[in-house]
Amino acid sequence: MSYALVAVWSGGNSMSHSHDAAARFRTLHERGFFILPNAWDRGSAVRLAALGFKAIASTSSGAAWAMGKSDGELTRDEVLRHLRMLVSATDLPVNADFENGFADSPADLAANVTLALETGVAGLSIEDWSGSAMYDRGHAVERLAAARAAIDALNPDVMLIGRNENFRIPDMTASSSIARAVAYAAAGADCLFVPMIADHGAVAELVAAVAPKPVNVLVHDYDERIAGFAALGVRRCSIGGSLARICWDAFDHAALRLKACAP
Repeated sequence: MSYALVAVWSGGNSMSHSHDAAARFRTLHERGFFILPNAWDRGSAVRLAALGFKAIASTSSGAAWAMGKSDGELTRDEVLRHLRMLVSATDLPVNADFENGFADSPADLAANVTLALETGVAGLSIEDWSGSAMYDRGHAVERLAAARAAIDALNPDVMLIGRNENFRIPDMTASSSIARAVAYAAAGADCLFVPMIADHGAVAELVAAVAPKPVNVLVHDYDERIAGFAALGVRRCSIGGSLARICWDAFDHAALRLKACAP
């Protein structure tokens, strides 16, 4: 497949663009279903826009790999620079993978959310994983409420995604994750995301529990199962770092073939 050169958005992260992108992004969540692919550099953002996607998300793992690091190694300021780059690359709304907000306390989290909004993102996800442990539910709720207040002070249209890192805790049940999602919705999250809930029964339960707020699911297989999630009432589907991983796997394969050519 060949790619023509495409025009690069150069509007920067002006306030008018930020508000327009956030409003468009919020509208996407009101009905129907859309795929939210995760970009990891300027080129991937531009190509995804040219291919007709309606919005993009960042990916912490993809961004880290592009900078020669492992997932979780990027600093707050590196992530903020990365988000500014993605926002400046295209006029599509950008959803930020903002990990745990790079802070434990609600006050520090709110300050960092404000910095993230200043990059021009249209949405951002906040995890309940500190980097070494899961926050207790009460503290996680307080953090999301603080993030919501910070968003409302600047641009209430920006989407807050409450994310439960259930896969970090091997014995965490789907029902426990769904209970957290319900609490996060009540704290002000606009969209709920439990990455490793993929069983159709559990997904349907999650959708019903937080309705009418939308649910995001994570997929790594690009096949008919995506349409199956849409049929369950899931509003959007993201892919994490899987597209970046596919590209890096192809790079490694080609580089090893090249290396093998040496006499």
